[in-house]
Amino acid sequence: MPCNLCQPRLTGLLVGAALLISLLGASRSLHAQQPLPANPLAVSATESSSLVSDDADTPAAKAPTPADAPVTLASADLPDAPSALLYPQITPQQPVETSNPDAVSANGTQQTKRILGIMPNFRSVSADVKLPPLSGKDKFIIAGKDTFDYSSFFIAGIQAGFAMNGNSYPEFHQGLKGYGRYYWHTLADTIDENFMVGGLGPIVFKQDNRFYTLGHGGFPKRAVYAFSRVLISRQDDGDATFNFSEVIGSGAAAGVSTLYYPTKYRTWTKVGQKWLTSDLIDGANFLLKEFWPDINKAVFHTH
Repeated sequence: MPCNLCQPRLTGLLVGAALLISLLGASRSLHAQQPLPANPLAVSATESSSLVSDDADTPAAKAPTPADAPVTLASADLPDAPSALLYPQITPQQPVETSNPDAVSANGTQQTKRILGIMPNFRSVSADVKLPPLSGKDKFIIAGKDTFDYSSFFIAGIQAGFAMNGNSYPEFHQGLKGYGRYYWHTLADTIDENFMVGGLGPIVFKQDNRFYTLGHGGFPKRAVYAFSRVLISRQDDGDATFNFSEVIGSGAAAGVSTLYYPTKYRTWTKVGQKWLTSDLIDGANFLLKEFWPDINKAVFHTH
């Protein structure tokens, strides 16, 4: 082949190859400068917005109404986490601060001054009610009401009858005189217990001598709460604390009782038995007071 024909043909091949290489390089450079978005939804949103803007430039375009406006994920009222829907936050019932000791609780129940119209209930406070602290004088007044209420003399008479029937203290003998001995010893025990636990103890240890009803939750929870008040009390400022007034006060009352009981009963064993019995009885009283507003409302249809 003549050289003069090969040179133009070779030159054309070189030019074509150069153009092809330039085209491929430009294509790759263009793709390199436009990285793919991390979220495919962004592409759709970008394309949709460009289409809407193009349509808005045309005379036939109309402004979208609020009903036609698309709702994006960012503008939707969604919770921060799935747990916000599964476990919504519930605001607990806050105690109602009042100076009225007869205030009704939020659930409509109320502690009455007496249980069944007989037993004194002066130290019980309705559920979710927070009262101001008592002065030392007020604590003694409440203890005096519990001690010298007419029902205290009646209850002491019943307890004396059971003790005499069981011949708890043979030295007291039987009959009317024996019953009289049982009676005044039982009444003296009641006075000691009430003033030590409800009067002197709360003043010395600066504790609230009132019983605050829980008033909500299942039976086991409320029963445990009520009985645990033998060991747990409130300070005058409302903070929970060990019930020194109950534990030490009932022990002191049991110790004082040795001054007027026969000599054979002045032992550590007898004092310990009376001490434990007093605390168990008080725990049972707290249990009754916890559920009394519910019983009163359900049975007698009153607060």
